Amino acid sequence: MSTIFAKPESALRRAEELIHVGQKQAALEALHDLITSRRCRSWQKPLEKAMMRYVELCVDLRKGRFAKDGLIQYSRIVCQQQLNNVSSLEEVVKHFMHLSSKKAEEAAMDHQAQALDVHDLEAPEDLMLSYVSGKDRSESDTPYLKFLWETYRTVLEVLRNNSKLEALYAMAAHKAFQFCKQYKRSAEFRRLCEMIRNHLANLNRSYRDRPDLTAPESCQLYLDTRVEQLKIAAELSLSQEAFRSVEDIHGLMSMVQRTPKPSVLAVYYAKLTEIFWTSESHYLYHAYARLELFNLHKCHNKNLTRKDLQLLASSALLAALSVTPYYDHESGLSHLELENEKGRSSRMANLLNSSFDSKRENREKVSRASLLSELAARGVVSCASQEVQDLYNLMEHEFLPLDLASKVQPLFSKISTIGGKLSSAPSVPEIQLSQYQPALEKLTTLRVLQQASRVFQSMRIDTLSRMIPFFDFNVVEKIAVDAVKHNFVAMKVDHLSGAVRFSNTEIESDVFGASHLIGALADSLNKAVHKPSEVGSLAGVVEKEHQRLLARKSIIEKRKEDYERQILEKEKAEEAKRLSIQKKSADEERERLLKDRRLREQQRIRQEIEDRAQREIGKTEQKVTKQGAMELVSHYLAYRMSRQGMEKRLEKLAKRMDHLERARRQEEAPLIEEAFRRRVEEEKVLHEQEQLRENEISEQRHAGDLLEKKRLSRFLEHKNAFQERVVQRREAEFLSLTKEREERISQLVSSRRRERETARKLTYYLKMEEQRIQRAREEEEQRIQRAREEEEQRIQRAREEEEQREEEERERREEAPPARSNQPWRRRSGPSANSSSSGSWRH
Repeated sequence: MSTIFAKPESALRRAEELIHVGQKQAALEALHDLITSRRCRSWQKPLEKAMMRYVELCVDLRKGRFAKDGLIQYSRIVCQQQLNNVSSLEEVVKHFMHLSSKKAEEAAMDHQAQALDVHDLEAPEDLMLSYVSGKDRSESDTPYLKFLWETYRTVLEVLRNNSKLEALYAMAAHKAFQFCKQYKRSAEFRRLCEMIRNHLANLNRSYRDRPDLTAPESCQLYLDTRVEQLKIAAELSLSQEAFRSVEDIHGLMSMVQRTPKPSVLAVYYAKLTEIFWTSESHYLYHAYARLELFNLHKCHNKNLTRKDLQLLASSALLAALSVTPYYDHESGLSHLELENEKGRSSRMANLLNSSFDSKRENREKVSRASLLSELAARGVVSCASQEVQDLYNLMEHEFLPLDLASKVQPLFSKISTIGGKLSSAPSVPEIQLSQYQPALEKLTTLRVLQQASRVFQSMRIDTLSRMIPFFDFNVVEKIAVDAVKHNFVAMKVDHLSGAVRFSNTEIESDVFGASHLIGALADSLNKAVHKPSEVGSLAGVVEKEHQRLLARKSIIEKRKEDYERQILEKEKAEEAKRLSIQKKSADEERERLLKDRRLREQQRIRQEIEDRAQREIGKTEQKVTKQGAMELVSHYLAYRMSRQGMEKRLEKLAKRMDHLERARRQEEAPLIEEAFRRRVEEEKVLHEQEQLRENEISEQRHAGDLLEKKRLSRFLEHKNAFQERVVQRREAEFLSLTKEREERISQLVSSRRRERETARKLTYYLKMEEQRIQRAREEEEQRIQRAREEEEQRIQRAREEEEQREEEERERREEAPPARSNQPWRRRSGPSANSSSSGSWRH
């Protein structure tokens, strides 16, 4: 056991000597005893050097437990007492993380693919090495990768919830996120997010230097950490963890009641669009996130170009169109499912609340119709590209059951080529409008089925397949089944006859049921008027039915309250269990540290006693006598006997406690059995009484039902007669309506045929008139061309004649003899004189 040094210089010097002779473990223990000793209570520069050497040894020997103990003691006892010493802890932590990451990178260069084979870095090391392939497993990079993960966990635990260390905490969290991204560690990333989440949850406890989230700097650091967490979750394709990160950001903003920067909000809504797009049931919230992203850039991005604005508006409008038309249809859902859906919708809507006010109520329920209205009101439709606007008009405002698919196909081809990165918003991911094409094709199919059901009664399957060229008929049939399930369209597929039949049976049945109930009510009232003796009994029946409905309503409300109370109790139990587990782990860690400290203290005391005895023996080695040796031996034997006596007393006390516990259990066993037997008998009697009471109630109810049946059997003949009359009248009305519908359809077909004939004649006339105007224009151009050519020929002939006359004139002048002069050296005036003069000079 190493000696505890009073000065850090001495401990550091002793550690260097041990390292030099190859005893790194002994050197680590010597520095550990120095750091955890009670003698070292004030910070000094040599202590920082000793701590640097201490973390280096922890990294070399992969002693994560020692590193955690040393950092905790160094942060609590030394650095947190004075503000100016926080930089010392920062340097130590940075050095520790740098060494750990360097070791992991060096090991990964030699064993690059083995780290990804290990599923869980927190598994035992022997189990991890069994996953690693290769001849020399001792040189694998997995232990260093595990140690690097433990390093980040240790640093975050040491630096958590301290206002002086919050910047260092944020830096360590960012490095831990990058570690998970670099090595594709999904499981560790989930644990890291949960750890940071617990640190924030425990922030409200009474810490001495806890951060103040209302301060702008602290809030921004925590927010940047959550945004980085969201980015890494999206890059690792962890949708659930990314959604929880979004909830963390929203919860943090709701806690501090502050609106973040527009750049942070842009990342927030961009990641929300990616998360909601992964699930078809969340397309509506994806569209709302696109709308919020559009509004954010339009209001706060001063560098936003027209092209980027058009791309954002187009993506928002296409996202809204991609929502299924019957998305918010709630028919067929139970009360519990409606409550769960309401809670989930409220939870999603809160995430889209840009004000981050936890007390804000959503006045209007989010739906596809309200979203499209909001898009039109905020000018998103007008900012979108022309192709997207045309598609929106065709889908929502046009009625083209036969030509809808053929008209939207070219638009799909153009829209699929639109996309790219926003030049004015580099933090927003690339937008590609082609991602909405499958959802838009499904919407087109639903619109064709809906519009066809309003016009046709039946249709051939092959005709319907040609009207919807996007999918095979089996896919169209699946889409139709879902639409019928949600009462969006009424149709049946008859594969035997190869036809699809559309109907409005639901509307007719509703009308028939309403008229039937009104008629039955009138008949009953008429009979009641003619039989006054039965009015009193009818009033009693009505009162009884009213009481039964009130009781049923109270039962339903009670069941609802019981279910909500069970859910609340379950959540409280889970929270209590989590807190107890966390408290238990903290107590175990504290107990372990206390035990280790006591053990080291005992070892230190024993070592000091032995050293002192050795020194005394060394001093009296030459002067010892027989009497002195006897006294020394007697003292030693007395010490041994007292220690053995203490151990025997402890063993006797433990044995006595065991006997007392065994006797207590033997005495209470028959009492417990007797209490259990009495409880069984009481419950048996209670069960028999309840059974008898239930039988009596059932017999009374059965007798009342028989009397009611006997009373109502008198109305059976009248009911059948009335039903027959109503059915006959409805059949006649149905036949007349069918005939009127056929006549109306025939008139519509003939009118459309006349319209097509008129349009065809008008088209032919316009085409012939256009051809006549074209021919006249061509003839005029030809006449002008011929006149221009004749004029050019005339001018050419006149020019040639002029040149011919000039040539003849020149020839005549050359043939004429020149006139003589007395002064041949003087020049003559005119062109001929010039030419003669030049000839004389040349001659």
